[in-house]
Amino acid sequence: MSTAGVPAAWRSVLPHLDDALPADLAPERAPDGSGVHVNLPLELVRQSIQPRDTWAIPEEVVAAYRSFRPTPLWRAAGFERAIGAKVPVYVKYEGGNISGSHKLNTALAQAYYYQRAGMTELVTGTGAGQWGTALAAACALFGLRCTVFMVGTSLGRKPYRGVLMRMLGAEVHASPSTLTEVARADDGTRGNSLSLAIGEAVEYAAGRQGTAFCIGSGETYSILHQSVIGLEAQEQLAALECEAGTVVGAVGAGSNFGGIALPFFADARARGQEPPRLVAAESAASPKLSKGVYAYDKTDATGAGPREAMYTIGSDYRIPDAHSAGLRFHGAAKVISAMRHAGHVDAVAVGQVEALEAGRLFTLHEMVLPAPESGHALAVAARLAAGDRGDGRGVLVCLSGHGYLDLGAYQQLLAGELSDPDPDPAALLAATSGLQRAGARPEVLA
Repeated sequence: MSTAGVPAAWRSVLPHLDDALPADLAPERAPDGSGVHVNLPLELVRQSIQPRDTWAIPEEVVAAYRSFRPTPLWRAAGFERAIGAKVPVYVKYEGGNISGSHKLNTALAQAYYYQRAGMTELVTGTGAGQWGTALAAACALFGLRCTVFMVGTSLGRKPYRGVLMRMLGAEVHASPSTLTEVARADDGTRGNSLSLAIGEAVEYAAGRQGTAFCIGSGETYSILHQSVIGLEAQEQLAALECEAGTVVGAVGAGSNFGGIALPFFADARARGQEPPRLVAAESAASPKLSKGVYAYDKTDATGAGPREAMYTIGSDYRIPDAHSAGLRFHGAAKVISAMRHAGHVDAVAVGQVEALEAGRLFTLHEMVLPAPESGHALAVAARLAAGDRGDGRGVLVCLSGHGYLDLGAYQQLLAGELSDPDPDPAALLAATSGLQRAGARPEVLA
């Protein structure tokens, strides 16, 4: 096992892309008279658009990172033997903090910047609850109130996520709630569960003084904050005198994958070298990168924010119920989508049974229980490591969080109660047919 120092700066991929990110388009509908105002601190705006290679991490954030960073990286030799790996598998583990996931990396940064900008309360939507927990913890540390709208079915399965958030001082609402117009207007035929929770948070924040909506995955600045994962991994692999030819991370919107993978891409581009293969593991229930379209879509159910160029299965697509947890989002982040469109990112969709089986196998042989999201990444890493890689370089995979609050999913796996229904092609087509295309989709990875 190898450790490293806590990075002093985040690394941006923006200077190393082929082209600038596509500009956002106007909302599909104008905000109503009350207005949906995004109180985004200027530093976060700058981090999203300026092509600077590095951004100094504020000392207050570094100090908070030191309580759980650097996170461990090790060669998963037991897992390798179990899957018949032909190359080494290296694991970067992000589950050893209060939120149980990588989400705390950007939550701490965002809470710092919002507090400095004069906000007194942050509001968000969360699917499986890792982001809500991370934001609740960060708000507690920086003296902010926190309100979380959590997907109701997920909260019902994982009630202790809600307990933990409330312990940290957050107010938690099951979504759909009775507090917002967007929830009252939903008849169950439009939107998906996570986009509705996010939409509720957007609307709720807009009507409260000193309150801002914030999000933890798809925004360019949140992916920047996650670069500490890849930066540490680079140093740790170098200390072990090892090299990764493939980097794998799970993709909901993209912060975990971006955090582990994009520093490797930026470093290789800066050196004029060929980057490692970057592989996004997504849920077969929400296959935006492998079966979606590259188009302009809304990011939440309100439709009041800018439309972004993304790989999407449509914000109106009803994502099937599955243990994909934080991967249950209709679109990928615009920076991940742009890199997919340019051919720099491959994508593999994994069903919940395969993902949880990979998690169970990892638990047996590495004595670490992965979250279902991480199981998707482990399943893809297992496929690749067991295949004929040729050059002998290893597979690096980000284990984005622990699964101690997801044992209900593993219980269903052990009982043989899970299946993987295929997405409805007609429903996917209906959800994306009206979207303005941003470009053609590259070939899907077999």
